[in-house]
Amino acid sequence: MLNLTRRTAAGALVLGGLAATSRAVAQSTPTQPVPAPASLAEPPREWIDADTGHRVVRLSDAPGSSSLYFHQNSYLPDGRTMVFSTPGTISALDLQTRAIRPIVTGEGLQLLFAGRKTGDIYFTRTAPGDGSSQPRATTVFAANATTGAEREIGTIASGSIGSINADETLLLGQYAERDMPLQPRTRGRDGRYDQAAYSANWPDGTPMTFADAKEVRLNDRLEARIPMEIFTLDVRTGERRVVHRATDWLNHLQFSPTDPGLIMFCHEGPWHKVDRIWTIRTNGTGMTRVHTRTMNMEIAGHEWFADDGKTIWYDLQTPRGQKFTVAGYDLETGVRTHYHLERDEWSVHFNSSHDGALFAGDGGDPEMVARAPNGKWIYLFRPEAIPDVAGLSAPNAGDLIRPGIFRSERLVNMGAHDYRLEPNITFTPDNRWLVFRSNMHGANHVYAVEVTKAA
Repeated sequence: MLNLTRRTAAGALVLGGLAATSRAVAQSTPTQPVPAPASLAEPPREWIDADTGHRVVRLSDAPGSSSLYFHQNSYLPDGRTMVFSTPGTISALDLQTRAIRPIVTGEGLQLLFAGRKTGDIYFTRTAPGDGSSQPRATTVFAANATTGAEREIGTIASGSIGSINADETLLLGQYAERDMPLQPRTRGRDGRYDQAAYSANWPDGTPMTFADAKEVRLNDRLEARIPMEIFTLDVRTGERRVVHRATDWLNHLQFSPTDPGLIMFCHEGPWHKVDRIWTIRTNGTGMTRVHTRTMNMEIAGHEWFADDGKTIWYDLQTPRGQKFTVAGYDLETGVRTHYHLERDEWSVHFNSSHDGALFAGDGGDPEMVARAPNGKWIYLFRPEAIPDVAGLSAPNAGDLIRPGIFRSERLVNMGAHDYRLEPNITFTPDNRWLVFRSNMHGANHVYAVEVTKAA
């Protein structure tokens, strides 16, 4: 779908063989884009990755641009428009011409997602803070993606909005009774990245790695047992209704892309301690644990709905950092599918194509959970089922996990990318491109790589 006829001298650059180290990250939440230093050179507009043979294009013009989190919908129903953020602006990108136009501008903007039904964009404006940790009121808006005409939905005194349901009647949010910064005192979050500057010491005073320190801070927040709520906000009336209350750390809220009344959420914290993945109905009934741990140090997370709403997919490790699987749970039948992948192929986030035929991963650096020595790549995965030998099935085969493997292909060398910024890959609606964000050239930009190798 992307039109590649626009070329510049910079776009003719061929990049590859890059190598760099970075500090590790795990889960994130989106942050507002921040401007990059003006001294950074403009990155190339287009190139063929010398290590993979795939075409990569830079979609954004402004440094500090950001695409959405991996499970947030950024595509309009027309199949050719993507929304993304730049400092002070929410913009639309025509995937065929690569033309960019502003939709909404102003201070305190946070793009949330695009509606799958109407194509409206949803965003918030947050009141300026006074420098304290007190909650700030956030007003939720919708805007017509063509005209930019805005309408106010409602204001929440505290909390955040994470999703919208399939018929665009309900927004989904979370609220905590009090704030608890993950990294205490002076070390805060650098706006260029998704992560706080985590630090902690072992009992003997030796500093922990970034990754271990993050686990400690996540556990601190989990054990605080702060009362929380999952709530809905009526798009038409602004009415707020509580779906679920708990002292578990509630996070990663997602509505089903097809069932307006189905919610998925997680219990946040160190993954080996929590039962992470859950579903619940908007009326508070039917709370269901999606995955049950069967061994110590087993972890499951970074879950997402398949585009048809029939399957929940997630990263499964049995045990953590040793055996890597992308696991699927069929919501109707309960059938489970496991696709095995290698250590270097593990990714911060995985995703699936809109037709369900392909998967992708955004890689990870050596300090992250997989400790992958060569994992800094954007990957394409082709799922392959493992058949019964000689066509002979076990008597209870239908009750067992359906095994498979991923056949991987590297698309982009991410050696120069700092994984404190998570790439957050998504397939374009035609499944021909993978969109991701990267700081591989210094400033944060939005890029896309063609799934088919360049001629």
